[in-house]
Amino acid sequence: MERAAVVESRRVLLGICGGIAAYKVCSVISSLAKGGTAVRAMLTQRGQAFISPLTVATLSRQPACTDETFWQPVQGRPLHIELGEWADLLVIAPLSANTLAKLAHGLADNLLTNTVLASTVPVLLAPAMNTDMWQQQAVQRNWHQLLQDERYHAIDPGAGVLACDRIGTGRMAEPEDILTHIDSLLHSQGRRDLRGKHLLISTGSTREHLDPVRFIGNPASGRMGIALAQAAIHRGATVTLVHGPLEEALRARLGGIKPVGVTTAEQMHRAMLTHLPLADWVVMAAAVADVRPTTQAATKLAKADLPDALPLAPVPDIVADLAQKRSPHQRLIGFAAQTGDIVPPALDKLQRKGLDAIVANPVDVEGSGFGGDRNQAVLLTRAGDKRAIPPCSKLSLAHQLWDALLQAGF
Repeated sequence: MERAAVVESRRVLLGICGGIAAYKVCSVISSLAKGGTAVRAMLTQRGQAFISPLTVATLSRQPACTDETFWQPVQGRPLHIELGEWADLLVIAPLSANTLAKLAHGLADNLLTNTVLASTVPVLLAPAMNTDMWQQQAVQRNWHQLLQDERYHAIDPGAGVLACDRIGTGRMAEPEDILTHIDSLLHSQGRRDLRGKHLLISTGSTREHLDPVRFIGNPASGRMGIALAQAAIHRGATVTLVHGPLEEALRARLGGIKPVGVTTAEQMHRAMLTHLPLADWVVMAAAVADVRPTTQAATKLAKADLPDALPLAPVPDIVADLAQKRSPHQRLIGFAAQTGDIVPPALDKLQRKGLDAIVANPVDVEGSGFGGDRNQAVLLTRAGDKRAIPPCSKLSLAHQLWDALLQAGF
């Protein structure tokens, strides 16, 4: 049964509080606007001390809203009502300790806090403050109290050197992390429909070394599996990610995810079996090597010492072993990177490996497959469901896969 892709509304209302981290918001606004998302911004009085309304208006292509414009009606309607009803998502970045306290107690004494109360859409919070401020018992109490409300979603502050020269927790999340979470919430509309599920996901390539500098591998970067993990975390799941070697920039995307790093197929095999008992869904998105050299040199081989023919041995069939050892309630989803007509070999793998579903994606089509941030796929289930997902970001593809699997009763 074919299903159409979800059409997302993309209207983001951004609230900017006082804090040096406000400069990071410029990148968020610019990226959203350039990507076709409608963006409007509100600045608190303290927020204007760090970033000007003119800057925000220029980047968003929309007039900036401030407390000075609070009581200027828009087509006869109060501004905070009009803004609250316009938005699909409200983002507050940076979130100050002062505004956090107001939100936790339902106070509304400026445009930003009034708009939050006049709206019902999800709210994404990205706090930023000095470490001692963040660790205050009162601030933590307000933070945890606010997050008990299902409407609020959080990006916890990171650790590092702060503007006050303190080293500790309090840095606002980086723009890329905020943008990823925004994309997730625009798609899911704040649903936590994977809450209570533990997902075990593999990603990236494995490497089978001949010597310390030569190996059999493939171009898989791990981006698809990371997108699957991020989308699942944003929808409430617990995720363990077993990954092959990753670039440092990709490692930075693993916030909230339990990472398990491996190199070889044998190591991935052991890690997947170790974490299998706790999983509800198991997703094999990794591109695992099929063979390995029968010998591995401890030091680099000279060119003259390289064998004319390389003896090879098969590596463990991880998917087949998982299918045999899983419990009846566990669901097993595979991936099939293919060239040409991708559906027939994926269907064969679905049946032969004992999978519940398989995701076939082309690696010979420009803008899809290994290495990039975009992909396309066909999802096939054992029950006969079929869903084609046209070219999109890997994060969007991940969300559409979770949508389809939930609809299929997984």
